[in-house]
This record gives sequence, C-alpha cells and structure tokens, in this order.
Amino acid sequence: MKINIKLQFQNLIKLSIFCLLLLGFALDVFAQTGQDTLRLFIIGNSFSQNASAFLPQLAKERGKTLIIGRAELGGHSLEQHWNYVEKAEANANDPAGRPYHGKSLKMLLGQERWDIVTIQQYSYLSADSSSYYPYANKLVAYVKSLQPQVRIVVHQTWAYRADAKKFGRTAEGKVAISQQEMWQKSRAAYHLLAKRINARILPVGDAFQVVAKDRTYGYNTDLSFDYEHPTAPNLPDQTHSINIGYYWNKKELVFDPNHANDAGKYLGGLIWYGILFNDSIKNIRFKPETVSEAFAQYLRKVAAKTIAKTNR
Repeated sequence: MKINIKLQFQNLIKLSIFCLLLLGFALDVFAQTGQDTLRLFIIGNSFSQNASAFLPQLAKERGKTLIIGRAELGGHSLEQHWNYVEKAEANANDPAGRPYHGKSLKMLLGQERWDIVTIQQYSYLSADSSSYYPYANKLVAYVKSLQPQVRIVVHQTWAYRADAKKFGRTAEGKVAISQQEMWQKSRAAYHLLAKRINARILPVGDAFQVVAKDRTYGYNTDLSFDYEHPTAPNLPDQTHSINIGYYWNKKELVFDPNHANDAGKYLGGLIWYGILFNDSIKNIRFKPETVSEAFAQYLRKVAAKTIAKTNR
C-alpha cells in the first residue's frame, strides 16, 4: 500500500513537471506569434515613410515579426485621404477612390487583420489644429468599422529645420515664424487629436526638437558657405543635421529642410519601434551606414528618453 502511494506521488510530480514544461512551451509560442508579431498599417505620406524606413531592420535585429501595409501618398493630408474614402464608397470602381497603386483604403485594410493603424497630418498643416477635423474622426471611425479590434496610434510629425525658408501653417492665413513655434503648435494639435480619439502618440516630433536644441548635436547654419553663388559639388557643413538640407541634383543646388535624412529616419524608427513593440531600444546595434557610431549612440539616448517620458 505504501509503495503504491509512493508511486502515485512520483507520477503526480512527473505529471506536474510535464504540465509546467507544456505551459512554458505554450507561452513561448504565444510570445513568438502574438506579442512579438506586429501587423502595422500606415495612413500617411512621405513623413511616415521617413519615420518607418528603418523599422524593418530594427524589428529584425530584435527577432520580431513585422508586417506593414501602407496607404501613403506624398504631401497628403487627413482631408485628402478621407476624400478618397468618400469617392470609393460612392463608387467602388471610380479610379479617384483608388489612389494607392490602383487600390482603395478599404481594399488595403482588407488584406490583413491589422493590430495597429497609424494616422498623421500633412506636415505643413500639422500646426493648424482646425485642419485635422472632421477628417481624422471620420477616418478613425471608418477604420474601426472595417477592423474593430485595431488600435489607432498618432504619428506626431516634426517641425522643419531651423533654416527653412517657410514653416507650417498655424491657422488660416497664418504661418509659424520659426521651428520652435511650428513644433509647439503641431505638438499641441497632435496631443489634442490623441486625446479626442483616445490614442497613443509616436512622439517623433519631440525627439527631433530635442536634437535640434542640443548644444553639441544641434544643427547650426554654416555661415561661411556662399549660398548665393554655390559651386558643385561644394556643400555647406551640415554635420548632425537630421533633415536632408542642401544637396546637388545634377547642376542645381537643392534645399529640403523638411524631410528626414538617414539620421532622422533612424531616430524616427527608434521611436516607432520602442513604442509599437513595447521593447527597449538600449541594446539596439543596427544603424545606417551614413550615420556615425557616436551620433547613432546619441540618437538612441534621445529616443529612449523621449519614449520614457511618453510612457509616464
């Protein structure tokens, strides 16, 4: 009798260990197929393309699975994206409602069961809160009607470089006078939107501003360069710029103070990765080849602090 009890006890222990191992395996599978897999759909323009450019590389380094869908058109606002929806709903065969390589927003959203959908405003209008409505609300409601489980996240875009010739609109007939004003007012507009639709923010604009104001790494205009009579292939010193700035296109000196260069794309990608995957970026090793190790390390610190501040 005692031997039988002992055997039963040993078998019970073995069964418990087996169950624990099975549970551990199940949790590991969940981590790989659930928590570590992200199906991301982006509604935006060139700024969202910039910010997410290095997101696949960052996800791959950390062993994450990333699926991205895109409804992005250069220079497009929330209003324009919504107008396409209205045209497609009025007539599914109308080409005007299918601007995304011949597809409508409904068609693209129907390709996956998305986890997150990001939205943003056209950068020039980002500092004018009135330009967001009612289009943002309508887009969110439309997305939710097609994908009820999806989470909406707001991509806070950045202000133009300090030496831009023109900054974003702050109200009808009014334009920001500086990078600082554009950032402040666009930040307020994005936070109001996030509050109204109960969404998280990807604070890329905040991170850009931290870099812009840094005494060591902030961009400063090269006053020694002859901007009136430039000669190819000479360029002004743009060390630590996170915007494209000046570059030569054949024989023409072109100026783009708005879009992100590789360093800016990297900074944006770090913010997107850290928040969307809820994962630390402290041990990230990937960096674009065009960005120095010292600058990349600084950008990782800025991104980590910006994310931590957002998560408070």
